[in-house]
Amino acid sequence: MILKSVVAISGILSLNLSCAGKLETERPMNDEKNPVVLMETSAGKIYLELFEQDAPETVKNFTELAEGTKEFTEPDSDTKAKRPFYDGLVFHRVIKNFMVQGGCPKGNGTGHPGFRFKDEINANSIGLDTMKAENVTFNLSREVQMYISRKLGLRSQADLAAKQAQIQVELDSVRQISLKELYEAIGYSYDPSLRSHKAERGSLAMANSGPNTNGSQFFINHVDTPHLNGKHTVFGQVVKGMDVVDAICNAEVDAQSKPKSPIKIVSVRVYQKSKHKA
Repeated sequence: MILKSVVAISGILSLNLSCAGKLETERPMNDEKNPVVLMETSAGKIYLELFEQDAPETVKNFTELAEGTKEFTEPDSDTKAKRPFYDGLVFHRVIKNFMVQGGCPKGNGTGHPGFRFKDEINANSIGLDTMKAENVTFNLSREVQMYISRKLGLRSQADLAAKQAQIQVELDSVRQISLKELYEAIGYSYDPSLRSHKAERGSLAMANSGPNTNGSQFFINHVDTPHLNGKHTVFGQVVKGMDVVDAICNAEVDAQSKPKSPIKIVSVRVYQKSKHKA
């Protein structure tokens, strides 16, 4: 009888142990073979599926920085370091009904790891090749200005005054081109071999300061942000812990959108390894 009880208990323990590593997601995985990272924050746990096949360089950069296997430059001393990069950093920009942003070593949005790398975006796979700029011009004032300034060589107020007629012609013509053409004209380049994703609620994407300026900063969407499609590499999604993202987005912030009470990234580690063949 005792032996049977021991066997039964052993069976229960074995069952529990075998299930311990299985993540019960709240949102379907895009690909069950993709790696998952656990972002421990002072507000709770966020599990992120990484789109390894769709943004390979971006995922590699993020995981290597997270686990301390990639060298970076310390922002204050300008010395080289290799340690878990994200541990202890804060979410320095939080905007309700927009996104939460982190990954800045200076904690103010100006820091980077000492290197930059390219975007990984396929404009066609997110429909930018068929979307006319005229349909979204209310979100594109900056991009349209850049497009026209580059095309007409506008460098001063005098140029603006002298070329009013040409500017109007260009304003009329830009409405007829696709978003892909508009973005390419101001410096973005796209890779047709990739399968890209839109910036939607729960998306994990790289923050940047323009084309091909990725480093360490990232953001997680609180809501869909279609005006960011084609300008930021989406390389993952929240599969569990969206309630934590919501809580962070509801934090009280200052005039610079920084939480008044710091919300920290405790650690970022690979929770589920990639099952894709190398």
